[in-house]
Amino acid sequence: MTHEHGKSAPAVVAVKPTNKAGRPAAEPAEPRAGTKGNAGQQNARRAQDRESASNALDRIRRVARERKKEKFTSLFHRISVELLEEAFYELKKNAAPGADGLTWQEYETDLERNLEDLYARLHRGAYRALPSRRIYISKPDGRERPIAIAALEDKVVQRAALAVLNAIYEEDFLGFSYGFRPGRGTHDALDALIVGISSTRVNWIFDADIRSFFDSVSWEWLVGFLEHRIRDSRMIRLIQKWLKAGVLEEGVVSVSDRGTGQGSVISPLLANVYLHYTFDLWAERWRRREATGDMIIVRYAATWSWALSMRVTPAASGTQFASGCRSSRCRYIRTRPD
Repeated sequence: MTHEHGKSAPAVVAVKPTNKAGRPAAEPAEPRAGTKGNAGQQNARRAQDRESASNALDRIRRVARERKKEKFTSLFHRISVELLEEAFYELKKNAAPGADGLTWQEYETDLERNLEDLYARLHRGAYRALPSRRIYISKPDGRERPIAIAALEDKVVQRAALAVLNAIYEEDFLGFSYGFRPGRGTHDALDALIVGISSTRVNWIFDADIRSFFDSVSWEWLVGFLEHRIRDSRMIRLIQKWLKAGVLEEGVVSVSDRGTGQGSVISPLLANVYLHYTFDLWAERWRRREATGDMIIVRYAATWSWALSMRVTPAASGTQFASGCRSSRCRYIRTRPD
């Protein structure tokens, strides 16, 4: 059982009860023969299982890259005990607890049994997502942003599912999408925008932000977009469990019919999938077919910038872009009026 990456827990050794009549009470019993060998075999098996899980994700990634219209029918069973363990150790140890009140350290004390129980509940359909605890953080403009804090086991399962789904969607997402993706961050997005502006003759720069995006995502459209690539009904139902779990605020659970719960582990991926189909694919097509000059796009989550070098006025080019957006799936997202 691994407790930190690269470290193994001491083997649990079975001992005989002390024979008080025949030897001092403090004398330790002899360890059972073969315990060390069994522990070594168990560690070797776990290492093989982790390697097998990694190879399976590599195969999914390769198929996603080579067959862009492939619909994956067997994803849920990739969530193994080993993947759950890796997911657990990728969580922040000092993160605030969710509605269950359970901390990372408490769960780790009996991690092997906890994960095996979680795995069993997942695969027999007994796993139930808990409502996320809602808190608010201040925004620079004085308003507050609602944040959803999932229960610990929900975080673990979401992180494991994220690893499986990323193997597909990291092959699909376009290059100008930077938010909440492996190996990408805000600095990468800014660097891309600066390099693009510096290396291209740019006349106009536009900036847009989607109003209350994480709270207004349509579940119906989101599931429809996921089904472009996922035909595994168990994986779809798992995602729907998280969407429908609701939020806990001041002791009251409320359930909406939209939104992805900003702050949860799975939320950024779901947001990127939604925007990939509602904005990214359309914007790329518009850039190739409609733009009359050079166009640079950088999107970070629900905020994007585009720079244009066009033979029209900025008002005209902006109107063309917005008009095309309204006539496409972009109508299912709302931008801020400013």
